[in-house]
Amino acid sequence: MNQDVLTERRGPVLVITLNRPRTGNAFDRAMLGELARAFDLLETGSDLAAGVVTGTGRDFCVGADLRAGEEALRDMVLDVGSGVLGREVSKPLVAAVEGYALGGGLELCLACDLVVAARDARLGLPEVRHGGIAAGGALLTLPRRVPYQIAAELALTGDIRPAEFFARWGLVNEVVDPGTSLTRAMDVAGRICGNSAIATSATKRILQQSTAWPPGEAWERQRAHVEPVLRSAGFTEGLRAFVEKREGMSPA
Repeated sequence: MNQDVLTERRGPVLVITLNRPRTGNAFDRAMLGELARAFDLLETGSDLAAGVVTGTGRDFCVGADLRAGEEALRDMVLDVGSGVLGREVSKPLVAAVEGYALGGGLELCLACDLVVAARDARLGLPEVRHGGIAAGGALLTLPRRVPYQIAAELALTGDIRPAEFFARWGLVNEVVDPGTSLTRAMDVAGRICGNSAIATSATKRILQQSTAWPPGEAWERQRAHVEPVLRSAGFTEGLRAFVEKREGMSPA
């Protein structure tokens, strides 16, 4: 039986591959369930420090499979945020994008911490063109990451734009030659994995949560995440390595 989502451990990196190439890696309910299990594997794997999300074939993901049927599609769109794309993953995620990343595919990119995209990749939120709505997180996250007018342009027109457009607004970290996004994403993930795991997880939580913290409480809320890092073996080893002018960072 074919798996809709493949997972492969490459050292401390879990490569998560969307695997429905004949549909452009479109989501259906079974695929979303497998993606959730892949995220769980990353989260619970003590030997895993980061994840890379990619797609089989020409495309990253063209969004929801519109052939799933009206009722199934409605349920899937309503549940996708709470079930998959809205869940918190404490370990860093890097998206490697080739071809199209549309609708839920773009929203999966937005759920990742960094995005590497091929120069000929094209991304967008075309749901409104089909009577739908981008309910997988884009409408919640885009206005916090880019100017309102840019978020509105993408969400209200349904226009599909090249990777360079998204890089210009900071939604894509790096634009690379076609066919090389996975290699480059693995390089980025490898750099992350060379750092303290407890420090990277705490850093990610602060980055994600701090936008909702009241200004008067931000420093105290940050402290709760910072203190365990400062008491960790990784902090002790990192200081010692710096003083001794040598490489060597404990992942703990």
